[in-house]
Amino acid sequence: MSNDNATTPHSKKSRPQHVPMNQYATVDNCLQIGGHPITEVAKQVGQTPFYAYDKQLMTDRVHSLRSILPEGIHLHYAMKSNPMPEVVQHFSSMTDGLDVASGGELKVALATGIEPKNISFAGPGKSNTELKDAIEAGIIINMESEGEMERLSAIANDLNITPNVAIRVNPDFELKTSGMKMAGGPKPFGVDAERVPAMLQRVKELGLNFQGFHIFSGSQNLKPEAIIEAQTKTFALALQLAEHAPSPIKWLNIGGGFGIPYFPGEQRLDLQPIADNLEKLLAEYNPKFPEAEIVIELGRYLVGEAGIYVSEVIDIKESRGETYAITNGGLHHHLAASGNFGQVIRKNYPVCVGNRVNGEKLSSINVVGPLCTPLDILADKYELPDIQLGDLIVVFQSGAYGFTASPHLFLSHPGPVEVLI
Repeated sequence: MSNDNATTPHSKKSRPQHVPMNQYATVDNCLQIGGHPITEVAKQVGQTPFYAYDKQLMTDRVHSLRSILPEGIHLHYAMKSNPMPEVVQHFSSMTDGLDVASGGELKVALATGIEPKNISFAGPGKSNTELKDAIEAGIIINMESEGEMERLSAIANDLNITPNVAIRVNPDFELKTSGMKMAGGPKPFGVDAERVPAMLQRVKELGLNFQGFHIFSGSQNLKPEAIIEAQTKTFALALQLAEHAPSPIKWLNIGGGFGIPYFPGEQRLDLQPIADNLEKLLAEYNPKFPEAEIVIELGRYLVGEAGIYVSEVIDIKESRGETYAITNGGLHHHLAASGNFGQVIRKNYPVCVGNRVNGEKLSSINVVGPLCTPLDILADKYELPDIQLGDLIVVFQSGAYGFTASPHLFLSHPGPVEVLI
């Protein structure tokens, strides 16, 4: 689906009494996506449930980042957040590179036509087949262990190709207050910082084409001071490790960690202090890394708020004083919205009824899926208008870690589809 064949834009209606907590949630986009009514999108898709992604919102997010981040920062899209080929193609045309986490993602990235030198591959447990494909493609391979380095070198020798490599570093610090901590302490990701000097010596012995470091310490962070601290420590660590490198650093991926607001009370990340600090860091470290390309790798921040998940109410029931709206979608399609993907205490994603303006009468409703498990919850005691059969339940903040992060085969229900609008 594209803007060329979609229906006409939805006209404004009277303001609803209830709008879900979402930075993009207005009366218009509660009822539309990408300028098109959700009801018409559902007709064109031909089924529910479905995911829909707004291309313009993705474009706007990239442009806003470009306007505030200092020159010299290269922006990469982390495909694991949403690897839909059409989404990846769109970001490949706007960003400076793509970061992949599997051989499957690598194929999608290469199909965009982006230069291989602007693709990097991170992730523990790369198979020999994945390493072979990455070497042949000429991308940057972020080595996650000494063993992976040795396997990579052996495969490269058989191919008679000198591979482009970087070391993913597990620093001795973490991104404080992050939703998912990826560094500090024992981790399956990257090489402990104290082991990196010896590994760099081995890189030289093996004759690998050393590019630099990937230092990623956490994700989904809404505290600028925490990101500033981690980025400052990242540059300092990179300088320390560079003293042991076989050649000057050409590439430094400082990760991302930029979060988006999901739940009531959460505030949008203030980018200005982060940008100001990056300006200072570049001024300090550019003379020390004169050949280095400095990369920020973002996924959720670029695509998370541009997507919605839509399911349909197929039954309504009362149980001991509570109302349940049962939809044809649930945790098997959107694990994160069910609270079973990283949440310790379950919180509701922002939800609305996408096929009609909310009325004045609101009541507490539980929106659940069709699965035989009490974990299958899309909205718990959520204030919504009286639900009717056939209503479209829209879950916002669904552009990242939705479709591909969910167990579609659980209980063998039909799967959702994805559209880019």
